Amino acid sequence: MEPITPAARAFMRLITIMDELREQCPWDKKQTEQTLRSLTIEETYELADAITNKDWPGIREELGDLLLHLVFYAKIASEQQQFTQEEVINGICDKLISRHPHVYGDVQVKDEEEVKKNWEKLKIREGKKSILGGVPVSLPALVKAIRIQEKAKQVGFEWENKEDVWKKVEEEKNELMVAIQNANPDEIEDEYGDLLFSLVNYARFLKVDPEGALERTNQKFIRRFQNMEQMAETAGKSLNDLTLTEMDELWNQSKKI
Repeated sequence: MEPITPAARAFMRLITIMDELREQCPWDKKQTEQTLRSLTIEETYELADAITNKDWPGIREELGDLLLHLVFYAKIASEQQQFTQEEVINGICDKLISRHPHVYGDVQVKDEEEVKKNWEKLKIREGKKSILGGVPVSLPALVKAIRIQEKAKQVGFEWENKEDVWKKVEEEKNELMVAIQNANPDEIEDEYGDLLFSLVNYARFLKVDPEGALERTNQKFIRRFQNMEQMAETAGKSLNDLTLTEMDELWNQSKKI
């Protein structure tokens, strides 16, 4: 019999605490899979923030919060006789073994791209009707675009080089300009979406995470804008008191901070 590892012992401690809270805490007793849903999404974003900031203590804490939610869902499911914690864990173990025949079988792969292609083929064999069927409907649109393109790539539906992708970006930009000239709101939205989708494609070829890049720009804008507010306050004013030219001057100063 293999000895219990510290990680296994810690996990069993969490399971025990979850059982106790479900029996003794009024708040925990009241929760359902539906009431937890929005909280889980929030915790996931908090983990994403910690990862973006390379905040390892924060990542550790947020992983713990998210792990609690996973255990909570499994506890609720077991109470409703839907499935058990063991079934969840064994299910993912079985899936990992099944989808890694290059590790647990005799399949040979040369790189990570072949691993991804085999992964998608295996999912189709398991009964998935479409390569794109595994993309969650509720994913944010930018993240969804990345996942759609990555999955399409696994069956060879992919551009050959980044130069061709950039030509597509320019083509979509020109089509947007035509739509703007036509002053058709529906057409403008459609073409704007096409342009964003093509820019996400270009980001993949540059090996840039578009979601991470956009958030980096968001944070940069927030930092500079707050610098502007601080400089205006130091001068005894608010941004509402300034002209656009004056704000532009503060903006240029804030970029140097």
